[in-house]
Amino acid sequence: MSYPYQIKSLDSYNEAYTKSIESPETYWGEVAENFQWRKKWDKVLEWNFKEPSIKWFQNAKLNITENCIDRHLATKGNQPAIIWEPNDPDEHHRVITYKDLYFKVTQFCHVLKNNGISKGDRVCIYMGMVPELAVAVLACARIGAIHSVIFGGFSAQSIADRLHDAHAEFIITCDGAYRGNKEIPLKSVIDDALIQCNFVKKVIVLTRTRQAVSMIKGRDVWWEDEIKKVETMGSPDFPAAEMDAEDPLFILYTSGSTGKPKGVVHSCAGYMIWTTFTFVNVFQYQPGEVHFCTADIGWITGHSYIVYGPLCSGATSLMFEGIPTWPDAGRFWEIVEKHKANIIYTAPTAIRSLMSFGEEPIQGKDLSSLRLIGTVGEPINEEAWKWYHEHIGKGKCPVIDTWWQTETGACLISNLAGVTPHKASWATLPLPGVQPVLVDEKGIEITEKDEHGFLKGNLCIKAPWPGILRTTYGDHERCRLNYFATYENLYFTGDGAIKDDQGNYRITGRVDDVLNISGHRIGTAEVENAINMHSGVVESAVVGYPHDIKGQGIYAYVIYGGKLDDQNLTRLDINSTVAKVIGAIAKPDKIQFVSGLPKTRSGKIMRRILRKIAEGETQNLGDTSTLLDPLIVDEIVKNRV
Repeated sequence: MSYPYQIKSLDSYNEAYTKSIESPETYWGEVAENFQWRKKWDKVLEWNFKEPSIKWFQNAKLNITENCIDRHLATKGNQPAIIWEPNDPDEHHRVITYKDLYFKVTQFCHVLKNNGISKGDRVCIYMGMVPELAVAVLACARIGAIHSVIFGGFSAQSIADRLHDAHAEFIITCDGAYRGNKEIPLKSVIDDALIQCNFVKKVIVLTRTRQAVSMIKGRDVWWEDEIKKVETMGSPDFPAAEMDAEDPLFILYTSGSTGKPKGVVHSCAGYMIWTTFTFVNVFQYQPGEVHFCTADIGWITGHSYIVYGPLCSGATSLMFEGIPTWPDAGRFWEIVEKHKANIIYTAPTAIRSLMSFGEEPIQGKDLSSLRLIGTVGEPINEEAWKWYHEHIGKGKCPVIDTWWQTETGACLISNLAGVTPHKASWATLPLPGVQPVLVDEKGIEITEKDEHGFLKGNLCIKAPWPGILRTTYGDHERCRLNYFATYENLYFTGDGAIKDDQGNYRITGRVDDVLNISGHRIGTAEVENAINMHSGVVESAVVGYPHDIKGQGIYAYVIYGGKLDDQNLTRLDINSTVAKVIGAIAKPDKIQFVSGLPKTRSGKIMRRILRKIAEGETQNLGDTSTLLDPLIVDEIVKNRV
């Protein structure tokens, strides 16, 4: 399979970028010709950011799975589509060819149909990182059901919230999941969530850990039993549902600055074009290569760069069930050597964690198959970038530093491996079709350089790219307010950035009340709501602070109304509450008990002051005279943890 839209030189990047900005309809129409359609589009693009209303490839008809699987069968049928590496290195890996994948997906489509699932239904998927997760995702897409994958670390309450929001009547899960030395009781968590969700009709359960689970008659069915029923039918062929270009493909929940997670909706055609285009260009993918993305499919990175982008490109995608440090810190490198991976794409948090083990876990590992190494999820610091380049890439592999979000579908700013220059800790240049702009608090474009010679401001985008979110599920006004209302006629990313003279961008982090913890966004309000559910807590305020491994840690200031006989035990109790309400990923790293919070006379918490204290800045806290009780700041500084 060749990729006519693959950019292979700096000159062709400049040419493609210019064309994509000056003639977006022509440019993306030509890219889209390389995909399989049931019916071509009437118009490539129609948009305004005011409502917002964004329509790509209007009235085109397609099914994304025909592009992911069917069209490869004649030429790549026996090529591995997915290589699965289990959590336990002693368990045998699995290789699923494109023919195998077609069989498994069409077979599972029948299972979905037999259990009452049809086009337009919302299906919640809460599974470990097993190949059947990819099969479930693709089967939903094939029959036209809207999948909503929930990361296996979220709590029962978080799942219940998402089920209610999407009104998802169907669930696909596992009995349990393996993650390092832990067994996660997925079905048990689902059962707890369903106490609040009596509208759920069916739960399909895959056997993985063989732990004891409760199975409710009439609602819960075993995956394996349902497959056996289909096997009696003979050939499992299942025609793909015809979808409109703008039909929803999936919902993926992400945190915002309010407590309630929002369901980002991606469309069938635009998302397909964008993930495939970015996969082929950012990674400079060559047919036959093994692409190892270490993300979980519960996050957008796994959707775009384990499942849809690689499979639409006819690539071999390497999927890993476990964690980078189990059974030891050499696991990633063993996997690279074992499967001769050509690309590894992981998070700065993982890189910083592996750095802390020194060079011993790398010694003796053959990493010569690697052609490029990439990072995703958060800005990477220069020290980690250099370690990764030197020790993993052996100084020869380009490092791709990709910036994007759940809402963007796939990469927006990144170097193209070996084609455009890399620069330590800089995301570098925008992809074709992406028009970044830096603005001040009033939305006016920044034109004056700072003392370092950079433009610095809030990162916005001027025009839509094919993979932009279309709405937030069931609440379009929330989509408008979150992304399009802050600055007129701009998509606001929520991130700050700087820009150099060469047009390179460096992301400086969130500028709103959202934290980036290990590459995963968590709203401060969401964590505060969870902390405040603890019976002894009166009020709390949460901010981010620099963390050596995670990039950003969670610092919580808590007013406690009960007895504080044992502060450490109370901290554990509060963290246990947060884990129950959201999941372990949101537990604060530091909890400081305070008698009050710095508030203005109107009652607004001055998070700017709390953020500085958490970061260790205790001198230049700015004017505190306007606070209701300025003395509270001195007390907080004195007792900082």
